Amino acid sequence: MSELNLLEKTELWVNEIILEQVNLTEMASAVARVLGLPEDKVMVVDVRPTHVTFDLVEKEILQENILGKEEALLTALESIPGVHLTPDSHIHSNGILGLICAQGDHPEEVLRRVDAMRSEIVEKVSRRAIVFPTGFELEQGLIEDTNTPYLTALLEQHGYSVTTGPVIPDDEPVMTEVLSDALSRGFGLILTSGGVGAEDKDHSVESVLNLAPDAAAPYVVRYEKGHGRHVKDGVRVGVGRVGLSTLVTLPGPHDEVEMTAPVLIQMLHDGRSCEEIADNLAGILARKWRGQTWHHEHHSQS
Repeated sequence: MSELNLLEKTELWVNEIILEQVNLTEMASAVARVLGLPEDKVMVVDVRPTHVTFDLVEKEILQENILGKEEALLTALESIPGVHLTPDSHIHSNGILGLICAQGDHPEEVLRRVDAMRSEIVEKVSRRAIVFPTGFELEQGLIEDTNTPYLTALLEQHGYSVTTGPVIPDDEPVMTEVLSDALSRGFGLILTSGGVGAEDKDHSVESVLNLAPDAAAPYVVRYEKGHGRHVKDGVRVGVGRVGLSTLVTLPGPHDEVEMTAPVLIQMLHDGRSCEEIADNLAGILARKWRGQTWHHEHHSQS
């Protein structure tokens, strides 16, 4: 059987269970053994009076290792000292892991359900967006954040569910950590505005490359490195993908966001590659920086 991508849905709950002085490591190890995973790939993340939550630190799992494994899991847990099942004990999980509870299904029916689950999860994730403003100017309240309200309204008009993220400071490790957290939270589109320049305070593109090393990061304009305020050799935009998520670094000036954001949304809708999207955004900004008139011809590029 094939490997199934868990699509960020990695938690499973054991409900209506009674615990008495139980070793949680033993419980996690029992679950791992039943699911054919290394013992360090399963951990207990929550314990309540009537249920325990496990998290699988794994992106993919063999279909044969989860299909219909509810009874085997409950039996393995019951063998641990201090674990007591009840007549109502059962396992629950969202997404692909829900196949643990499949009973008596034909293989073709299982595959149909897997495909349906995958499609549903992909669609939900793809319509979840988070917008992060960046920079000390916003962090200290020196300037008004006009980009976030604009991007939020634009994305919502195109059917996205939008979350406003906090202002990310001009710090590459912090920015990388914030964007990584957004990935783990299952946002299909992660946008930053600002921080794409050539100064020492600009870290947006580098942070995306830390998470998506093969991200497209074309230049908008090049400089002589170390000349004036420019500690980097140019201004770039970045577009990268990690799993189901797309990370995009937009510029800071509001007029440039207005130029590029509608193009981005259209190209995402069209299923364009990271390279195509990044090249189009960089091209729009380059023409503006060269003093040329910006036209609504971007859809025909690339």
